[in-house]
Amino acid sequence: MFDNIRHDIAVVLERDPAAKSKFDALISYPGVHALIYYRIAHWAWENGFYTLGRFISHMGRFLTGIEIHPGAKIGKGVFFDHGMGIVIGETAEVGDNVTLYQGVTLGGTSLEGGKRHPTLESGVIVGAGAKIIGPILVGRNARVGSNAVVVKPVLENTTVIGIPAKVVQPPKNKNQKDFCAYGLSTDDLPDPIARSLEGIFDMVCSLKGRVEELEQELAEREARDIVKSRKSKKTSSKMAKSETTP
Repeated sequence: MFDNIRHDIAVVLERDPAAKSKFDALISYPGVHALIYYRIAHWAWENGFYTLGRFISHMGRFLTGIEIHPGAKIGKGVFFDHGMGIVIGETAEVGDNVTLYQGVTLGGTSLEGGKRHPTLESGVIVGAGAKIIGPILVGRNARVGSNAVVVKPVLENTTVIGIPAKVVQPPKNKNQKDFCAYGLSTDDLPDPIARSLEGIFDMVCSLKGRVEELEQELAEREARDIVKSRKSKKTSSKMAKSETTP
């Protein structure tokens, strides 16, 4: 337990520049407190003391604003930044060195037993207010943007945003090792105005090409009509001459 607490404090100092000391992290960070309550509740749950586990979990929720079901599985180095409103369901699995911001929900969609909640592999960053729903897998080092709603699996080293979440950064060949606050950097976010202008430009180019094709077809048709007209006039002239010849 004390080793885990020391590790949780070290994670706070590593990922939050606002933390000034170990003592500050220990007494001022609800994410650290929530993990302490969770580990005690999880021990009770794993040993068959289900009601006790739920009660300890409820107390942790009341005191920290972070709700973690005692049946969930959480790895080492997990960091809840701000933390208020985080909800982690019973069958959720959170890997090592995962970062969750305030308002994140790891929820389930089924009323049946078994696996109902998502699995987050190591290094995942989930931005504020994001919802990851159902027994889906979010791959290693993936990033989920703030307020995204994820209902499908996310590949490793991929950034997703939106409702429903869509990929804005394809998988890379190497791991995303740089920490990215709230799951996004300014380079990840597409500029909607730029994208709209690009779409309009592509459409204009397509229409321009089509107009040129139609103009060429029209010119060729007019040329054929002129040739036919000349041939018709020559034929008529020859027939007139043959009729007038004695």
